[in-house]
Amino acid sequence: MKALDELTFDNRFARLGDAFSTHVLPEPLDAPRLVVASEAAMALLDLDPAVAETPVFAELFGGHKLWAEAEPRAMVYSGHQFGGYTPQLGDGRGLLLGEVYNEAGEHWDLHLKGAGMTPYSRMGDGRAVLRSSIREFLASEALHALGIPSSRALCVIGSDTPVWREKQERGAMVLRMAHSHIRFGHFEYFYYTKKPEQQAKLAEHVLNLHYPECREQPEPYLAMFREIVERNAELIAKWQAYGFCHGVMNTDNMSILGITFDFGPFAFLDDFDAHFICNHSDHEGRYSFSNQVPIGQWNLSALAQALTPFISVDALKEALGLYLPLYQANYLDLMRRRLGLTTAEDDDQALVERLLKLMQNSGVDYTLFFRRLGDEPAALAVTRLRDDFVDLAGFDAWAEQYKARVKRDGDCSEEQRRVRMHAVNPLYILRNYLAQNAITAAESGDYSEVRRLHEVLSKPFEEQAGMERYAQRPPDWGKHLEISCSS
Repeated sequence: MKALDELTFDNRFARLGDAFSTHVLPEPLDAPRLVVASEAAMALLDLDPAVAETPVFAELFGGHKLWAEAEPRAMVYSGHQFGGYTPQLGDGRGLLLGEVYNEAGEHWDLHLKGAGMTPYSRMGDGRAVLRSSIREFLASEALHALGIPSSRALCVIGSDTPVWREKQERGAMVLRMAHSHIRFGHFEYFYYTKKPEQQAKLAEHVLNLHYPECREQPEPYLAMFREIVERNAELIAKWQAYGFCHGVMNTDNMSILGITFDFGPFAFLDDFDAHFICNHSDHEGRYSFSNQVPIGQWNLSALAQALTPFISVDALKEALGLYLPLYQANYLDLMRRRLGLTTAEDDDQALVERLLKLMQNSGVDYTLFFRRLGDEPAALAVTRLRDDFVDLAGFDAWAEQYKARVKRDGDCSEEQRRVRMHAVNPLYILRNYLAQNAITAAESGDYSEVRRLHEVLSKPFEEQAGMERYAQRPPDWGKHLEISCSS
């Protein structure tokens, strides 16, 4: 394992030049201190977990110190925000400190969020507050544990620095990691500013470093775009299958690698609601839960437009046509597994849709229903779950279809079925009220609940002794928390 001063930097994005980013130093936080760290994320950098408790750890990720090899840069990009194009955005409160590669040869961006003002801060102060930093940390690591592609989070550093939002809060920084923080908006920026040389340089950078296998194809850029389409189709299928709402699917928040990142007003479904809107600023529901699928396609179309200098329109349209079929195939496969099915039948899509409609009309807890469905044999499980539904006749009809479907699925023991279903149906998810409880404690200086919740969410499929309260349905107040972009 490595010490902090043994990290090996290779700042590939910084070498693209000043047209792509601006050199900016982090603004230090007052009295930086560790709130929480992820040992799993630290392992990706080969770091000894013990270094998280050292003073230099908080100083490095609180803006007081910097590696000599680091080259902190604020990235420039643009994007479509709520459907409207914004010509220039960029890292307004984040800095790419540099790229580190581990002993396995993997490159990881170290991106510090809340690091102060940059040329792209617009009217903002460049700071992040403790609550938003904790939420991003927990979400990043929780999604990864669920098997949903995501950026990672190394740590949250708290401070005494005052930050004004709706009220005075304390500033914090979260160190997030990804193989790249390049987003759709990077390509849009150089396309709409008519800078073909820089756009070509960016495309080569992404192709060579992140999609090298596409070099072997007759049309490398088209192969890369097709791969991006496929990754996003799979990503959003996982969001929908596990009830995750991103909240702000602007093109500047969409990763070129098809991972979840730029966490703002996200939420997991409590009661199933296809029309759920987690961002209280999204007055028209553009980014509602059910809209995430078409918005994913919309965003890919915006990226396709920016790639027209390299790929023919017809080829781009053909690649975009892969999105919905791929999404549907991935989603249905996941939902079959959640229902404990191992084979495919033509009526499976209808079986899933009928269940979700019943859940919608009855306010059924999305996560706990699937977990409890696997607790017992199918016939006994649906009997126990029946009382959660308002339309009893409708549920009884579905239950009969489901029991017959399970019987046709194949021979396995009930214990094998239980183990298989519990392996894909989490017991613990990052519910908003759990995050809020942890945040409230942290804002009073008690970080134990953040750390405990992080530990529970790192093993979402395993029943953990003494942690029953993290698997309960939320109280009524916990279902109606307003989440904003600064949350």
